[in-house]
Amino acid sequence: MPLKTSYQKYILNFKFDAGTSRGVLKEKETWIIKVWDTSRPEVYGLGECGPLKKLSIDDLEDLGERLEKCLENLDGMDLPTSEEEIFRIADELAGADLPAARFGIETALLDLLNGGKRVIFNNRFVRSEMRIPINGLIWMGHMEAMLLQISNKVEAGFDCLKMKIGSLDFEKECDILDYVRRKYYQSDITLRVDANGAFKVHEAMDKLEALSKYRLHSIEQPIAAGQPAEMARLCQNTPVDIALDEELIGVYGKDAKQQLLEQIRPQYIILKPTLVGGIHSCKEWIEIAESMGVGWWLTSALESNIGLNAVCQMSPYLNALGYQGLGTGQLYHNNIPSPLKIEAGHICYGNEESWDFANLGL
Repeated sequence: MPLKTSYQKYILNFKFDAGTSRGVLKEKETWIIKVWDTSRPEVYGLGECGPLKKLSIDDLEDLGERLEKCLENLDGMDLPTSEEEIFRIADELAGADLPAARFGIETALLDLLNGGKRVIFNNRFVRSEMRIPINGLIWMGHMEAMLLQISNKVEAGFDCLKMKIGSLDFEKECDILDYVRRKYYQSDITLRVDANGAFKVHEAMDKLEALSKYRLHSIEQPIAAGQPAEMARLCQNTPVDIALDEELIGVYGKDAKQQLLEQIRPQYIILKPTLVGGIHSCKEWIEIAESMGVGWWLTSALESNIGLNAVCQMSPYLNALGYQGLGTGQLYHNNIPSPLKIEAGHICYGNEESWDFANLGL
């Protein structure tokens, strides 16, 4: 029987003012995609299309209308029978311009293919047989507030911290890193920082040198995206391993991905499925990165628990190693209740009956 689709906007409200180098976030707009077979409407798959404001290439005023057109073309199709067919259909419907929609369509169809139980990939994570280690995210704010966040994360069992930098005075940010290194044994705490492209090109190397004494695991996107020659120079000479993040946004197709990584030669890349175009796109990035000896990890992009659930299930599917960036589910007052739980610096999957879509009216 043919497929039927619907979608709706949902506004997620932050529990606090989430500070980044691009400003303070108070709410997050997202779109929930629903797909079902007309012969069994009670069984449905869900996906999420949630671009980030001022960052995603599909942060568009008419996103709702464009998403509607994508889904109209899915209406009437038969349910695909394989992952590969789903990836192809999502790419054909959303193309290069709508990466978040590609991810949402992939997820909704995979969910439906697996019985409409929010199972995107039937693996050890969703069977509650494994926990995924994650970094504890330290948001920008006043120095005292950031120190409190750090203390709370360590007490909660996190041994990898990721600190947003680039909006405070740089010396104050260094003071915070120095505090962490003086208070906690280096072997106990792994430190990552994320500049979100905040460093000016002419100052970036000096700042990397200053940061190197804090024995960081890596720094994400030290300079703004779109300067591949300058980023390549930094990656070649940096005393701190560099991870590309925003640099990957809008890069479509395997050849373009290969060209970018060959030019810049980063130490790591960070894969946010919502921003880079979904599961199949991440698989392409990983294949190229691993062939070049470039490391990688997965990170959520402030999705609701619907999108976060999909990214979590991608982790064992893609054989992700080390700490992933999947600790964003507790950011909102009105997130969708789910089985996702954070315990001692790990994310895990509990009782599948914990899903509650009452606020969505599904």
